[in-house]
Amino acid sequence: MELYFMITNIQKFTESTEFTNALKITIAGVLPALLFSYLGDIRTGITIALGAFFVFPSDVPSILKHKINGLIVSILIISGITLLINLSYPFPWIFYPTLVLILFTVSMFAAYDQRATMVAFSSLVAVSLSFAHINTGMAIYRHSGLLLIGGLFYLLISILFYYIKPNRYVELQIAECIKLTSKYLKLRGDLWKINSDRKEITKKQLHLQVELNSIHENIREILVRNRTNYGSSNQNRKMLLSFMSLVEIMELAISTSFDHNKLHQKFDDHPVVLLTYQNLAYKLSKTLKDLSKSILDKKSYQSEHSLIDNLQELETAIETYKAELGAINSIEGALMLATMLHYAEKQVEKIKILERAFTSTVNIKDLKGRDKDLEKLIQHHYYPINTLVENFRFSSTIFRHSLRITITIMVGFLIGKILPFQNVYWILLTIVVIMRPGYGLTKERTYNRFLGTAIGGVIAFSILFLTPNTTILGCLTIVCMLLGYSFNPTNYRVGTTFITMYVIFIFSILSPDVENLIQYRILDTIVGATLAILANYFLWPSWEFLNTPDYLEKSLEANRNYLKEFSALYNSKKEVSTSYRLARNQAFIGVGNLMASFQRMIQEPKSKQNNLQIFYKLTVLNNALLSSAASLGTYTQSNKTTEASDVFNDAIDQITKKLDYAISLLHQNNSEVPEAIAPAELSRNFAELRNIRAKELNQGSNMSELDFKHKMQEVQLVIEQLIWLTNLSDNIVKTTKQLLAAK
Repeated sequence: MELYFMITNIQKFTESTEFTNALKITIAGVLPALLFSYLGDIRTGITIALGAFFVFPSDVPSILKHKINGLIVSILIISGITLLINLSYPFPWIFYPTLVLILFTVSMFAAYDQRATMVAFSSLVAVSLSFAHINTGMAIYRHSGLLLIGGLFYLLISILFYYIKPNRYVELQIAECIKLTSKYLKLRGDLWKINSDRKEITKKQLHLQVELNSIHENIREILVRNRTNYGSSNQNRKMLLSFMSLVEIMELAISTSFDHNKLHQKFDDHPVVLLTYQNLAYKLSKTLKDLSKSILDKKSYQSEHSLIDNLQELETAIETYKAELGAINSIEGALMLATMLHYAEKQVEKIKILERAFTSTVNIKDLKGRDKDLEKLIQHHYYPINTLVENFRFSSTIFRHSLRITITIMVGFLIGKILPFQNVYWILLTIVVIMRPGYGLTKERTYNRFLGTAIGGVIAFSILFLTPNTTILGCLTIVCMLLGYSFNPTNYRVGTTFITMYVIFIFSILSPDVENLIQYRILDTIVGATLAILANYFLWPSWEFLNTPDYLEKSLEANRNYLKEFSALYNSKKEVSTSYRLARNQAFIGVGNLMASFQRMIQEPKSKQNNLQIFYKLTVLNNALLSSAASLGTYTQSNKTTEASDVFNDAIDQITKKLDYAISLLHQNNSEVPEAIAPAELSRNFAELRNIRAKELNQGSNMSELDFKHKMQEVQLVIEQLIWLTNLSDNIVKTTKQLLAAK
């Protein structure tokens, strides 16, 4: 059994995107070295391999056109800046200004998107390693040309891999998305346990939402860019339907919140109802987990769970509850249980659609036109110069980081030149690899790099002591290279361990004095890492408590806009508009970015975690407000609702005004405090509305008992959510004032 699991895990590892990428760079790096070593010109082979290594980080998953364009731009930039550095190096008065300009300019590329950020990283690595050997004369052009060839060779390898497995990346991302969504639904089930640690579960849910937001963006980007193939490819339609279903499952889960304290108070004496619901929640999660596993294992999916039967069990439990308490005493509880059942029915329906996507052919009509607005939700890839201009100010995080890394590299370069360091380029490379805009991530990478280097060094020298055979070392170099680049994106410490080993093995093959060489490498690494940490701490640090208010403001604005769009939808009773979908998407992104900012703050020094608890409270409040608003939106879309009342519109208007007031407080504007309805009056209005609605629905109407029940369920839901939204907006204003007072 253990052998089976080991083989299964190895198979999953070799099927992963990280392993595939590592295989690409290993092939592109090893083949030129082996070929030219056989021809007796190992230096040429290593230079071509370097060209491939430089370009590799900028190979961001995307459609083929963007992949090719991005890699070509990266290749030209890398070979171009290497040429400039070699040409200007003999003339200090030209060289130093040129180096500063190159460092700062390429660092500013990060103002665009992930691809541009990785091109910047590749370029900085190329700048660092250009000092490993400064060429002169025609060798300058030959060296730059070989780097160009190496980059083009990697491009060729990447294109070949793309055609071998054109859809595997999206499949793996979908599988990962399904697995994370399964974990989220499992946490929702955990909330129903008696005496569960709800605060800790909520923290885990917030963390998962950040991960899911990121993976949703990745999948959306590729699927929309491949939109022209939807009509002809069942695979693309299947992936698109799966993705849309996953987004809807997640949005439904976030938008359907329950007051667990109230529910436990009401139903702890009737545990069968809650246990039946919890069992259904776990079955929903397990179904998604099994589906994810089938995709990873490349096996046909067969459902092992009868969700319909589980739904029937919940319905039976609800009917038993109503029978035990009687029609009158069970009214409020029955309405709460009806909301739970409605959520479960919708979730089962969406999971069934997801299952069908992997068990049958998907037609265009199955998409039901839901894909038409997807393109408006993605970031369009063009690189206007005004984006750089807008970030060319000291308040920009990108500008400060570009300035910081430029100064740090220049200081590292001068230290390496003035003091008797053997190779200045290793100091620069350490700075580039470790340094990140945030202190927390830089510190974490420094720790993992030191630990990985130490472990890798001990293992590598132990192997060298036991096995000096060059052929064996060559094979181990290839294996360590493959494993190093496989683990590096997901586990930096393990990746660094294997990369350290393959670097030591390479130097042991090329240089007999490898021990002395590695000692210098360790010293260079210490200097570079120290400079990176000091720079992040003292040179215009980008502490997250300074950035979080911006994310908070954007989240408040997105939630306010979403509430306005929902109000328009509830009043008009029309089809869901594109503006509504965009507003909802922006609200989810805004809250996700706020959560991510808070998580980064936790990684920073305690002395820099200013107002941590207040920011956490505001993050939770914003997420709860979005959840409540989305709950109303989801209900409105799936049910025929009654006419919007004046109390409803007044309440929404008051809530949005409070959010505007909180935004103005963050700007430290002395804006006018919105008039607030007293809580007692608000509750009275809602109570009156409930009674009036009941009378209106009963008087002169041939409405069936079932229809009346649905209408009263709407009244109950809308009133409870409006009260909840009002309380949340009050708390947001109050907590924002606390934040400003704490400053």
